[in-house]
Amino acid sequence: MPAQPTQPETRPRAQSLFEQHLTDVQLLLARQRRVEALVEKQDMPRHGVVEDLVHRQHLVELHNLLRRLSAAEIARLIEVLPEEDRLTTWQEVEESRGELVLEFLPDELRAELLAARPLHGAPSSAVSAFELRNGRLSQARIARREDLATVAPIWIDLVAPSAQVRAWVGEFFDLYLPDPEDVDDIEESARFYIDDNGAVHLSSNFLLSRQGATRNVPVAFILHRNILFSIRNEELPVFRLQRLRARTQPGYVSDGKDVLLDLYGADVEYSADTLEETYAELERVGRQVLSPQVSDDEAAEILAEIAKSEDLNGRIRRNVLDTRRALSFLMRGRMLSPEQHEDARQILRDIESLDGHTSFLFNKINFLMDAAVGFININQNKRVSKLTAITVVFVPINIIAGIGGMSEFSMMTEGIPWPISYGAFTVAMALLGYGTYHALRYFERREAAKRLAARRSRSA
Repeated sequence: MPAQPTQPETRPRAQSLFEQHLTDVQLLLARQRRVEALVEKQDMPRHGVVEDLVHRQHLVELHNLLRRLSAAEIARLIEVLPEEDRLTTWQEVEESRGELVLEFLPDELRAELLAARPLHGAPSSAVSAFELRNGRLSQARIARREDLATVAPIWIDLVAPSAQVRAWVGEFFDLYLPDPEDVDDIEESARFYIDDNGAVHLSSNFLLSRQGATRNVPVAFILHRNILFSIRNEELPVFRLQRLRARTQPGYVSDGKDVLLDLYGADVEYSADTLEETYAELERVGRQVLSPQVSDDEAAEILAEIAKSEDLNGRIRRNVLDTRRALSFLMRGRMLSPEQHEDARQILRDIESLDGHTSFLFNKINFLMDAAVGFININQNKRVSKLTAITVVFVPINIIAGIGGMSEFSMMTEGIPWPISYGAFTVAMALLGYGTYHALRYFERREAAKRLAARRSRSA
């Protein structure tokens, strides 16, 4: 019988167009992982170049597939994918569409994706005006002074503004907009005050964690004529997340003070999420520290990780302390409505809970630091003990060698050929060293056996 022609491999027909897209994404991701695993096992010249080309091959296909989908479809795909695939897919979403995709996702996923890849779609210097429309924030880009006359904003957000931009925005609203780098004084009178025009000025630090580096970014706030002005020199995940929330949830904010309180509350949440990551990192470091053997190189890496965690913990404490001072100033000045006053009190309660966690982490960091230093000292003591044992072995040999170097030895071996006398002398030194070494080993094993027996008797 003639051979039956083989049928080409076909995928099962999806029940819907979304399921077809989901299947395509999962196939591309699976192929990428499979080929990456094969390339890693191969020993070939220019391995890194080949691996990079193969790595990009399926990601380019994924990128092209996502370009054909709507923002809502991409968001739905990201939501149902596993965490690893979700982050890989998010990396291939076009920068210009990233913020639109985030609008269709829940808050938890937004924060996770922004932490994995912050969006940098805004220009180096950007002025945005936000006004309320149907209970939601509506964003408008402001390119020149005339654009301000077309909006009724409750929030003006300036990112890396030049002196000229700050000047014409300030002239339009009749106030002075400072450079955020010039508002980092420690004294409260310089950071929180009301000027002669009745504008409320606040200077706060917001936490920024990006690519393993964490720092505090100064932000200047001004409340003037029920409008919130925020000036900073770089984009922050907290601000982007709050814009997304206010644009997707009706009634989320009603005026500039609501926006300000929500920003402070989101910063506390961001600090709490960063603390959770620090907990996880210290747990990993703790398992290394408490392992039976820690080399000096491992101890040095552990100390570096602990120092990084200590620095992060200190920045978080400074950040929440700064937020507490700002909220206390607003509450003492009776600038908040009863509902806003209660929101501020809730944020302060969250800060109090964070204080307990930062204190616990501070103690844990000190413990791990002491333990790592202790292992380094133990390793040094072991090396000194080995050197001492070597010295003990060679002490009797040195005594015999000293005797052999004296003229009396020649008199004592007179009549014996020197090869035999000195050969026997060398053998005697070797036997003495060998005997001394094994005697030391015997006493060490006996002491170790005694300690083991005592430990077993205590545990019995």
